[in-house]
Amino acid sequence: MPQYGVVLLDIEGTTTPISFVHDVLFPYVTENIKQFLESRWDDPAVQAHVRAIAEQADKDIKSGIDLAVEVNLDEGSASEIQHAVVENVKWQMEADRKVGALKGLQGYMWQFGYKSGDLCGVMFADAVEAIKQWVRTGRKVYIYSSGSVEAQKLIFGYSDHGDLLGYISGHYDTKIGSKVESTSYTAITSDIGIEPERVLFVSDNIREIQAADAAGLQTVLSIRPGNAPVAHHVFAVSSDFTTIPH
Repeated sequence: MPQYGVVLLDIEGTTTPISFVHDVLFPYVTENIKQFLESRWDDPAVQAHVRAIAEQADKDIKSGIDLAVEVNLDEGSASEIQHAVVENVKWQMEADRKVGALKGLQGYMWQFGYKSGDLCGVMFADAVEAIKQWVRTGRKVYIYSSGSVEAQKLIFGYSDHGDLLGYISGHYDTKIGSKVESTSYTAITSDIGIEPERVLFVSDNIREIQAADAAGLQTVLSIRPGNAPVAHHVFAVSSDFTTIPH
């Protein structure tokens, strides 16, 4: 593997088990959102997230998306609007949507869960050790995930291996572009200020690996328990990041 100076990591299925996201983080939102909205309805941040959800719902309906749930902020009582937001969020999560409005509200809810101790980020031990090794050898580590930057920081800041944020040089989410588009990786390397060929990208998603490869990055496909099986491909793989050449 050629020399690299930056490591760009995915989270779900890469540094963190998919089961943590789907069996812990997502249920935390669906099980608590009703009470969360009721108890924090006057919080300006909550209102901002609700407006974003309503705006996304309006776009979805106008786009003709089946089953999209309307959130009308101009009609109905607070409890009726809250009910609509709850139904909209549950619909979006069931559809596994990656839109910013949903990710923003999820991240805000998780913030309270982590700080209260109800949530703790789960990390693969080898990923943590590899991150520390990369930093010790002078490399910079960045995160690129479909989850919001705020949600990323919570997983690493409140992890089962302690606060790991000091090892992370920066975070990117889909505001910079879709993870399956090569232009997103070009934008990230440009923002970091490094040639694409000097960046190693690690992810469990073959389409993301293909996009990064097309942009000129070095790549490693993450193989973890619970990850979706990948058909024949030509990319390097790893189930233990400490064995990736440093």
